[in-house]
Amino acid sequence: MSDKYLLLDKNFNNFQQIKDLLHRSQLISISPDAHESINNCRKYLDDKMLNSDAIFYGINTGFGFLQNVQIEKNKLQELQNNLIKSHACGMGEEVPKEIVKLMIAFKIKSLSFGYSGVKISTVVRLIEMYNNDVIPVIYTQGSLGASGDLAPLSHLSLPLIGLGEVRHQNIKMPALQMLQKFNWKPIELKSKEGLALINGTQFMSAYGLYNLVECDRLIKWANIIAALSYDAFDCVPEPLHENIHAIRAHDGQVETAATMRKLLIDSEINAQKKIQVQDPYSFRCIPQVHGATKDSFNYILSVFIKEVNSVTDNPNIFPDDDLIISGGNFHGQPLAITLDFLAIAMSELASISERRTYQLISGQRGLPAFLISNPGLNSGLMIPQYTAAGIVSENKQLCTPSSVDSIPSSNNQEDHVSMGANAATKCKRVVDNVEKVLAIELLTAIQALEFRRPLKTSAVLEEIVTAFRKEVSFNEADRILHVDMIKAVYFLKTYKIN
Repeated sequence: MSDKYLLLDKNFNNFQQIKDLLHRSQLISISPDAHESINNCRKYLDDKMLNSDAIFYGINTGFGFLQNVQIEKNKLQELQNNLIKSHACGMGEEVPKEIVKLMIAFKIKSLSFGYSGVKISTVVRLIEMYNNDVIPVIYTQGSLGASGDLAPLSHLSLPLIGLGEVRHQNIKMPALQMLQKFNWKPIELKSKEGLALINGTQFMSAYGLYNLVECDRLIKWANIIAALSYDAFDCVPEPLHENIHAIRAHDGQVETAATMRKLLIDSEINAQKKIQVQDPYSFRCIPQVHGATKDSFNYILSVFIKEVNSVTDNPNIFPDDDLIISGGNFHGQPLAITLDFLAIAMSELASISERRTYQLISGQRGLPAFLISNPGLNSGLMIPQYTAAGIVSENKQLCTPSSVDSIPSSNNQEDHVSMGANAATKCKRVVDNVEKVLAIELLTAIQALEFRRPLKTSAVLEEIVTAFRKEVSFNEADRILHVDMIKAVYFLKTYKIN
């Protein structure tokens, strides 16, 4: 299989593969082994349903509180269609395309293990949808994050049976119109298939991995921008010394200090004699604060990578053991807790960033107040700090954990839920906000560095300053800074860093 395709089966998929899937326009496929596993499981289930009168949850019964209602064999296809239709109850904004694509890929991955009982034609249709840019319209609200992401995954599944809406080449259309365009027939769901499609954690997982990919980039930027601010504020170098961090050897702290030293290694500003003995915590404690976020990121990533390499629908079918077992792998508690953790960890990057921005405009260390000539007539960079402060406070409000909440549902059959879907969507809001606050610090730090001339920062940081100045010029006098701030956000999104 070429690099053009990501192969999905029971073999482990890593973080780099998921990043490539997001950024390299890869297609997806399943392996011959996955194809065989799916077929074997389906055959086992068909034989079991033909030769047994046993009751199996969701296969020949109702769902949730209706688990004890047995369904006639000639109604099993209707049962699965009804399940998807009745559970497609999403509200709110549309889920971004990139996250929907991850949802499809992760659903295929989970089904590829061969413990879910779906037909191979159902999986193939999901692959065809992904590879042909057929993106189901899914909504952000509706999942409790416990019975699987029922509402979002129902909207994902509707187009398989010719219902719901999709976007194709960024045009929204009824799913039936899309089927006609590709000459596809609606899938005729067999027993268990609807439940296999809508049970699972793919909404939470997709949001989580999307957030983690963004966080990976922003953590790197946070260190770079902090290094720019470090020189802009003319900080003393001693707090970055390796001996300090060797005796409190948290991995993230040690790594961040080493990164900061490397970023500043040939800086003329960093090398010059300092007047002050110490700097504020927002500079002096960068390794400790940024490092704690990095350590948190690594743990959270391990949880999500394990999740997307797992089977999370219910019930599970084990043909080799002649078992059909109903359990709770769809419960999103591991994800809910870590999504809350990720929001908190990332919000701290914004919190300390805003404090550095404040220090830079405060008129200290030989810098003019608000980093502008003729302050008073000009307000300079006064108000971007207000904006950063407002965003940081919004993040504090968003960091109230979702995972400590629960509301019983399905007539109290589903009596403890994770609220992981809410954790997922608000975590994305936090991560987006962090990028804005870092962009404001970047704008501020580069403005401040101009007042250190002719001294230069390090070569690697000067390269970033030069690239940024091609997009945003030095602020000589008051202008509409919203434009500069938006350009700074775009710069963080598009400038390639190692």
